[in-house]
Amino acid sequence: MKKILQISNYLYPNIGGIELVAKTISLAFKECDIEQKIICFNENAEDKDYICKRNETIHDYVEGIEVIRCGCFAKIFSQSLSLSYSNELKNIMEKFKPDIIIFHYPNPFVAHFLLKYKKKNFKLVLFWHLDITKQKMLEKLFYFQSISLLQRADAIISTSPNYIQGSYYLQKYKDKCTIIPVCIAEDKLKITKQIMEKANNLKNCYKNKVLCFALGRHVPYKGFKYLIDASKYLDDRFLIFIGGQGPLTKKLMRQAKGNNKIKFLGRLDDVDKLVYYLTCDIFTFPSITKNEAFGLALAEAMYFEKPTVTFNIPGSGVNYVSLNGITGIECENRNAEQYAEAIKTLANNKDLVKKYGDNAKKRVINNFMFDTFKKAIIDFVNNL
Repeated sequence: MKKILQISNYLYPNIGGIELVAKTISLAFKECDIEQKIICFNENAEDKDYICKRNETIHDYVEGIEVIRCGCFAKIFSQSLSLSYSNELKNIMEKFKPDIIIFHYPNPFVAHFLLKYKKKNFKLVLFWHLDITKQKMLEKLFYFQSISLLQRADAIISTSPNYIQGSYYLQKYKDKCTIIPVCIAEDKLKITKQIMEKANNLKNCYKNKVLCFALGRHVPYKGFKYLIDASKYLDDRFLIFIGGQGPLTKKLMRQAKGNNKIKFLGRLDDVDKLVYYLTCDIFTFPSITKNEAFGLALAEAMYFEKPTVTFNIPGSGVNYVSLNGITGIECENRNAEQYAEAIKTLANNKDLVKKYGDNAKKRVINNFMFDTFKKAIIDFVNNL
């Protein structure tokens, strides 16, 4: 029986891109002859019976898999710091003795401890979510650490060919790279009668409007500033719903003050997210940097046959998920006027909306579903 340890930043009930991937990998292995553990930081979060507190180090189970959550005393530059992590990892390495470690990169604090075991006999897989690019100082500080990880790695997983091509690091280690796109959580996208009724009611409320929907954390790389700028080039038949919240929410609201084409929705639960996916005519995804490595919300909207409007982002998987002229329209990065023109092009051409929407659904079904991901990750591990 193989033993696999995943090293993630956090895990459910904390919900983020890396956390969803880590959980999805664990689910993919559940029916295999594999023993699993996951180590991560703890963070304040709760969902039903799961209640997590940042400062506590605990062992619990998610979907029957043991999760070691290490209590944190601080967070610097989005990096959690923990006094218990070193001992917890040591215990796992000495007692569990993993055959394979899947390390979700970036996570520089943990990489420091992991590299102490680089001479141990295990296969190291780097699941490369993104380069450290936002904090230039940190990128320089951890350059040699990243190179050490890449040199030690037996294999590297990237979620798109675009990211390999655009990554300074992965370019140097192409021979170790395998492309495994992440998948949508299909079980979370089931439409109930209640959801359909809410969507129909919402559609009726705005039956004379062209409805656009955008969703994500309100942080700089998500590009909501440019979506609001684009709305100034649209006439009053358009309405743009912006879901989510974050550090930039108040600033974005000030930018949109007096603009009746923008409506902020706040944080959406699973039901309301599906309502707006169903209701919208166009899905707008205005991310601007390769911090947006893939775009799960983009793939989810495409699953519901929505044409997309995106920016061109060199090195990002966004333009791999949605294909220009096939599933949507891709615009020059940060060009708000061109973005508005793309929205108008779709609004004025129902046949194009239908064509792109149909293609979008097919692309997700063929590439970004759980069964496809499951087969790919199992085959990958079996061939290590």
